[in-house]
Amino acid sequence: MRAPLEGVRVIAVDSFMASPSAGAILADLGADVVKIEPLTGDPIRGMGRPAKIDGDMRSYDLQFDVDNRGKRSIAIALDTDEGAALAQRLAGQAQVFMCNLLPHRQERFGLDSASLMAINPSIVHATLTGYGTNGPDASRPGYDVTAFFGRSGLYDAMREGDDGIVPNARPAQGDHTAGIALVAAILAGLRVAEATGEGQTVETSLFEAAVWTQASDFAITAVDHAPVRRRRRTEMITPAANRFPCGDGHWIVLNNLGATAWDRMCGAMGLDDLIDDKRFATAKSRFDNMEELIGLLDDRFTSRTRDEWGAIFDDTGVIWGPVLELHEVAVDPQAEAIGLFPSIEHPAYGSYRTVRSPMRFEGLDVGPRGPSPQTGEHTREVLESLDLSAAEIDELLATGVVR
Repeated sequence: MRAPLEGVRVIAVDSFMASPSAGAILADLGADVVKIEPLTGDPIRGMGRPAKIDGDMRSYDLQFDVDNRGKRSIAIALDTDEGAALAQRLAGQAQVFMCNLLPHRQERFGLDSASLMAINPSIVHATLTGYGTNGPDASRPGYDVTAFFGRSGLYDAMREGDDGIVPNARPAQGDHTAGIALVAAILAGLRVAEATGEGQTVETSLFEAAVWTQASDFAITAVDHAPVRRRRRTEMITPAANRFPCGDGHWIVLNNLGATAWDRMCGAMGLDDLIDDKRFATAKSRFDNMEELIGLLDDRFTSRTRDEWGAIFDDTGVIWGPVLELHEVAVDPQAEAIGLFPSIEHPAYGSYRTVRSPMRFEGLDVGPRGPSPQTGEHTREVLESLDLSAAEIDELLATGVVR
């Protein structure tokens, strides 16, 4: 089967997780992604938490792997004239150049849009930064916890009430969201470049991606400039759209709206007496007495397990979802049915599961191509694609321009 991006060469000068995650998706789609690393490797190599398993696989950096699988690696000292020139030559052969270098570093190495388009007029030049490539913070380093969750207001909006502490994000949530945005920009840029022969400059940032994830809030906040109310469970507009702890310690989330939602929920839970209770008879009275009502519902929810309530709600048309723990998601039957955790074959470690890109194609070859490369694993074969002789490559290795 043909892959969607078969024949597309991508040169990536990036590190950590955001831009590399976009490269992993492009590799899943069939692109030849060549990752240019410093001689010491991507700084995030080896920083992932180890798997709680026995054997050699425990030492394998699976978090690095998921963002760099299916790529080739060449290690180049970009701070040398010879190294920067090699990166420019590689970009001259590519359809896409992607990076997370700040603008002044792109210019320093001759890898900015203007410099590369002078070499390759039809290239798509894609940049992912913390805050964008212009404005007062264009040169500020950004990470997902600072630029995505903090600066965008997302951390603050997720507090439990006005006095709630700032929550804690899981690793790379913002990075992977911004990575999807960068993939979309690259694909649109490729379409224009292929149609017109003219190169395209595209970019996104962690800050922009985070604001877009909150577009429903900002559609109003950008107009009225009013603070968003951070609601506790006891301050939600309706009890039928809330979250509850069940008898087995697991949680369940409901999302039922409309005039009949409350009556349907009460009927399903055997709480018909609450329907005509004057404290809860109207939407306003339920809201005014929400703290008392949530207490009553919590008591009822703890009488059954999460899965028992789920079966009841399925039978009665109440919209619900389980609040799964991460290890439960990895064995979820629905995840299995849609192939969310495919396997990769590693030459040293054998088969292991990974996470696929969040897109599927019928009749096309899309998915992980193999494990992540070692630092500089493909240096020699990539340099050979520049028609360098074995002696020339040996000289570059000997002088420390490449590894």
